[in-house]
Amino acid sequence: MSARCRIVAALWAIAFALQCAPPAHAGRSCEEVTLPAEEVDRAMQLAWKTRETLEASGAEVVLLARIGQDLSKYGLRFSHMAFVWRDHPAGRWMTIHMLNACGTADADLHDEGLGNFYAIGLKSHVGGVLIPDAETQRRLATMFEAGLHWDLHTPKYNMLAYPFSTKYQNSNQWALETLARAIDGGERVKDRVSAQQWLKGRGFVPTTVELGTGTRLGARIFRANVAFDDHPLGRRLAGHIDVVTVESVFRFVAQIEPNAKQLSITLP
Repeated sequence: MSARCRIVAALWAIAFALQCAPPAHAGRSCEEVTLPAEEVDRAMQLAWKTRETLEASGAEVVLLARIGQDLSKYGLRFSHMAFVWRDHPAGRWMTIHMLNACGTADADLHDEGLGNFYAIGLKSHVGGVLIPDAETQRRLATMFEAGLHWDLHTPKYNMLAYPFSTKYQNSNQWALETLARAIDGGERVKDRVSAQQWLKGRGFVPTTVELGTGTRLGARIFRANVAFDDHPLGRRLAGHIDVVTVESVFRFVAQIEPNAKQLSITLP
């Protein structure tokens, strides 16, 4: 069996095993579904194409985004992102990301393969890749090897967490704060407070989502993983909800790291 066939077979096995695992989600609705075989196949194709792209890039660590839900009404394309790290010495491409436990306000960090990352029932079979500067990649890999990425993690999850509060955290916010520590090199960024201060100082601008009173009230009552009490009162009452999104992170990195590259991986 060729190397490609072995990897594709392994991806399929992981994807089907995932259907039996306790659900954890980010960037999509919290519901259990059994993916049709053709959807699993498309996810595995996208995983394989992503792996080929990463191999050709020469990168050690990248940010990878997926479209787990349709956010186009907010002017957004991607819903969730993860770090993808070439796990030495095994040489595997592993995703590291924060996922919310369904039906709760809790979240944890997960390591898994590319197949798992995409096998969630995508709204569109597109992957967005951000390749940071080489030095940032090296620092991220060092953090992952030492387990330092846990230092920036808060288990109290809020899908719409305010970017400059440490009360809650969402998955994209964790990735951004971890990235901030790597870019800074650990000189000033030691924890979430200093990460957010650093981000403010470097000009990070979150995405502003406009949510009316009825939408906010309904979300708060019916969803355990949505809260608004960390947002500034004036902006909250005006319906201006600031949040870390994939787009805001990609835009910020392009601003402060001119050598960073962005790629799009799409199935025909």
